[in-house]
Amino acid sequence: MKTLDTYDFSGKKALIRVDFNVPLNEKYEITDDTRITATIPTIKKVLKDGGSCILMSHLGRPKDGPTEKYSLKHLVNPLSVILGLQVKFADDCIGESAAEQAASLKPGEVLLLENLRFYKEEEKGDVAFAEKLAKLGDVWVNDAFGTAHRAHASTAVIGQFFTDRVCGYVMQAEIDNAQKILEKAERPFTAIMGGAKISDKILIIERLLDKVDNLIIGGGMTYTFTKAQGGEIGKSLLEADKQPLALELIEKAKAKGVNLILPSDNVCADKFSNDANRQIVATGHIPADWEGLDIGPDTIKTFTEILEKSKTILWNGPMGVFEFPNFAVGTNAIAEAVVKATEENGAFSLIGGGDSASAVNNAGYGDRVSYVSTGGGALLEYMEGKTLPGVAALE
Repeated sequence: MKTLDTYDFSGKKALIRVDFNVPLNEKYEITDDTRITATIPTIKKVLKDGGSCILMSHLGRPKDGPTEKYSLKHLVNPLSVILGLQVKFADDCIGESAAEQAASLKPGEVLLLENLRFYKEEEKGDVAFAEKLAKLGDVWVNDAFGTAHRAHASTAVIGQFFTDRVCGYVMQAEIDNAQKILEKAERPFTAIMGGAKISDKILIIERLLDKVDNLIIGGGMTYTFTKAQGGEIGKSLLEADKQPLALELIEKAKAKGVNLILPSDNVCADKFSNDANRQIVATGHIPADWEGLDIGPDTIKTFTEILEKSKTILWNGPMGVFEFPNFAVGTNAIAEAVVKATEENGAFSLIGGGDSASAVNNAGYGDRVSYVSTGGGALLEYMEGKTLPGVAALE
């Protein structure tokens, strides 16, 4: 695989697949620019060599072609400020205007193309669409790890039209850090799995049972474990058909000598709202009309003690409904414990993208852990041992 440091971009137009799928508020302002800032070193390396950059990305999930809400034009000014140069914008990703602007691009200049997903062909992995995109640049750089698990036109199919295919810095760091966790983890190794559903995490949990010393389970999926063990969960999240699987995972952990830790208490609410009435109850004792929305203080204490003794930590998924400040206590406490283990005990900590990355960044801890992944689903699939089309296309 060609890497950025082994390639000279002098006089080349680099067509770079970036992941600029950032959250915007109703005024089209970026609320978390992590994914953009992550790609800046890749862009700067090309410019420093004397090349130019043509950036392509998706934003959101537009249903029917061009939509104001999902236009990448909203990113032009913030990106220009971060880069310290005026970024040009093409109001299409293929077609005449894009071709003309790409052709006239001079070394040191940056052009951002309009949202790839305004064309259905992008997600379908359409070969003709990929070929049209390919004609815009001399060399293809894939730096969008967050979409590497999708065989889309710009992330994988396009590779066949380039002799030179280069792995960007984000992509390289993601792979290196995932490998460090999977192959070179120092013990004790603790994985924290949160989020809503067991079904989303089943494959990664099964793989981790062969690797970890401790597996901490939090978030909405814990209620399926509780119900499966005969507990009362009120109106909490439940995947009823996954109860046998939950029991099976508990047994597998026992058989492999893995310490599987579930919450001992929950913060529950009388409605799904930040201003709901709250009470702390022991796990398995949630009243009929209440629902669990966070882990309780005893659980936080237990989880924290385990994390403080850990040398390798993988965290994917929040401990509760962290979007509501009143139910973000557990998630924030885990973030603090991971930071403490990293800074005071020299633990290697990898935060696995998606909601956990948002939680850590929003709490201001992003630069105090070892690595924050930009790709939630892609990282999980990579760790499950699956081949990622976006990575395979670079090889």
